[in-house]
Formats: sequence, C-alpha cells, structure tokens
Amino acid sequence: MTAPLFKGVITALITPLRDGNVDEGAFQKLLERQIAAGVHGVVPVGTTGECATLRVEEHKRVIEMCVKYAAGRVKVIAGAGSNATHEAIALSRYAKEVGADATLVVTPYYNRPSQEGMITHFETIADAVQIPMILYNVPSRCAVDLCNESVLRLSAHPNIVGIKDATGDMDRVSWMRAHIPGRFDQLSGDDASWLGHAATGGAGVISVTSNIAPEAMVAMYDAVSAGDFATARTWQDRLIGLHQALFMDNSPAPAKYALARLGLCGEEARLPLSPTRPEVRALVDQAMLAAGVG
Repeated sequence: MTAPLFKGVITALITPLRDGNVDEGAFQKLLERQIAAGVHGVVPVGTTGECATLRVEEHKRVIEMCVKYAAGRVKVIAGAGSNATHEAIALSRYAKEVGADATLVVTPYYNRPSQEGMITHFETIADAVQIPMILYNVPSRCAVDLCNESVLRLSAHPNIVGIKDATGDMDRVSWMRAHIPGRFDQLSGDDASWLGHAATGGAGVISVTSNIAPEAMVAMYDAVSAGDFATARTWQDRLIGLHQALFMDNSPAPAKYALARLGLCGEEARLPLSPTRPEVRALVDQAMLAAGVG
C-alpha cells in the first residue's frame, strides 16, 4: 500500500473561550505549543472543538485562524460535519476557500440515516467540494454506525481519503486493509485504544490527549513507527490514566481544566457543557502527574 496522506499525531484542538467568545490569543498559543511539540496535524472545530455549539461564523473563524497561524507547518483538517448535507457542503467549501488541507466529516447525528443515506450524504459532499475528506465514525455520539461495507464503497470516491474511527474496534482496521485497495488512511479516534489500532495497521490518531501531552503522544508514535512496541507500551502505561480521565466528564471540559492548570487558557465551555466536577478534576490531576505533565 502507498504511504498515508494523513498520519501521525493529529490533535483535535479545543476551542478556548473567554466571556462567551472565542479566545483567539489563547487559540494561537495552544496551536504554537502543538507545532513546537512535533505533532503532524491539527483538527480545528471537531467534536473536541465544540463544533456543535459554536455559531457558524465562529466555526468559520476558527478554521480561518488555524490555517493562518499554522502557515503550512502542519496539516489542517477542518471539522466540516453536520447532520444537514447542505451545511456540511457549505463548511467544506469554506475550509477549501481558506486553505485547509482536508475536511473531517462526521456521520449525521440525531436524524439516524440508513447506510444508503449516509453513503449518499458523504458522496454528495465529496462531489460538491474538491478537497480531501476524512470520514468520521463515532457511534457513541451519533447513534449511527458507518459499517465496513459502506466505508468500502465510499473509499472508491477520489476525494474520500480515509476514516477517523472512534469505535475502538480493532477488527475494522484489518478488514479495511484487506478489502480496500490502494491507500486509505485509517486514523484512530480513541486515544485509549490507539496503540492497538496502530499495531493492526492504523496510520495515526486524532487525539484529545495530545492537547495536554503532545510531546508524549509524539514520542509514542515515533516508537510505533520504529517498530519499538516495548517503548510504545511504556508510553501507553504513562498516558492511559489521562486517556481515561479526559472522558470522565462531558468532553472537552476535562481537557480545558487540564489546559487551564497549565496556564494555557481558561476552563470556559459553552452550555450545555458544564464545568468539570471536583472528583474528575482530582483524577485529571493524578493522570497529569503520572504522564509527567505540569
């Protein structure tokens, strides 16, 4: 198979907020920290970026800022998903217009389309906008599961170049490698199971944890790339508590708490997300200590 177009540690960036608005200064600071740590790409306004509650103009502004400040140093995969096909097309067009390298398009949530409906949704977007698209399958949030056979059909579209899979199902990686000809980038969307995903042939991870511990995540990827799974397991053991703690409350509130502890941004999230509970803060504190962060 040919080399992946998108690989490595790709950070699902939080969107810092202050007094109800996007904190542009903090966003730039967070992005620079990621680039300095050696991540391979970033995803603005994905799930972790609170895309569901940002206003459309805010969503577009975050993509624009990310492309501008990244300045070609890392790949920018813009969150452009919606449960309305026309809105996903509009966001994808904007991402292309401002210079994003690709889009990340989630399965339609809430309206629970059929497999045929999802296939047509993704193909319609890919036909409308000439930009590489990465599918995003996250059944725990969207109440629909894009099945392997549907991914196989979609992989034939020249603009659909990969998938972010957040199911934690390692069988899918092997199945897709066996059935999809040529290059099709498989990225984990689940930090805790990323090592297993990589061991079965995944190209990288779109990560929440790397918001907090980017250097450690890059070191783990480097170990995997070198075939040094003993070292990769050592990193996994250090990071597993953080992988878990960041999802013990409504995400990305725990990640924002951790970043606030590091002095990088405020904790503010947008309703209906609530502040991280005290008992989860304590777990995040412990996990950061174990991971050597802060």
